[in-house]
Amino acid sequence: MTDLSPIELAKELMKSSSRISALTGAGISVDSGIPDFRSEGGLWTRYDPHEYATYESFLDDPSKFWTMGKELAKLFIKAIPNAGHKALANLEEDGRLIGIITQNIDNLHQTAGSKKVIEIHGNYLRAFCMECKKEYVGDSIHKRVAGGEVPPLCDDCGGVLKSEAVLFGEPLPESAMSEAIEVCRSTDLMLVIGTSLTVYPGAYLPQLAKTSGARIVLINLEGTNRDHVADVVIRGNASEVLPSII
Repeated sequence: MTDLSPIELAKELMKSSSRISALTGAGISVDSGIPDFRSEGGLWTRYDPHEYATYESFLDDPSKFWTMGKELAKLFIKAIPNAGHKALANLEEDGRLIGIITQNIDNLHQTAGSKKVIEIHGNYLRAFCMECKKEYVGDSIHKRVAGGEVPPLCDDCGGVLKSEAVLFGEPLPESAMSEAIEVCRSTDLMLVIGTSLTVYPGAYLPQLAKTSGARIVLINLEGTNRDHVADVVIRGNASEVLPSII
């Protein structure tokens, strides 16, 4: 196997694995028209996250988050799954993918057809009222935001709406993290796709899977500080690499 290319090595690992999992980050959605927030020209270069995306700043002035959210809404409403999302959905349909753990908030895995999606950073297309807790699902709120309603208000009580997407300083959903840990402990091959592995605790999940006996295939355009955990490292776009190895 040592003479094989990274793509061929990944294919061999795929063939010998029956409980495959995936950890996805922003890189898998770039080809769907959603730029990586941390990349050059990304959202965080134009909106200081400490000012626009912390839980404390939201409580202080929710219009700041939703001003940034107006730009996000326009991106997310237009985005459609790419070949990478669809390849993972196909792998799940074949009965070999036990779950996708995603750091993304764009709902594209579900739109592609994936059923077992664990969202450790929440979902931007779900929102709730801070006052009466009424839930909103879908893009209706974000269409209102894109049209200038900043911040959006509850239809029932007039309270401010908050996206389910996890803000800086806000705890991650416990149930999602518990599910993610269970997947890491039971998988025999983890595909780590389009994430720089710099945000914790998500960045530690490949190490947990590795310690539990899984092999790791890392797919990313650039290096990460966890490349050493991987059995195979593939440099490339997820939308091109995933269909070629699945």
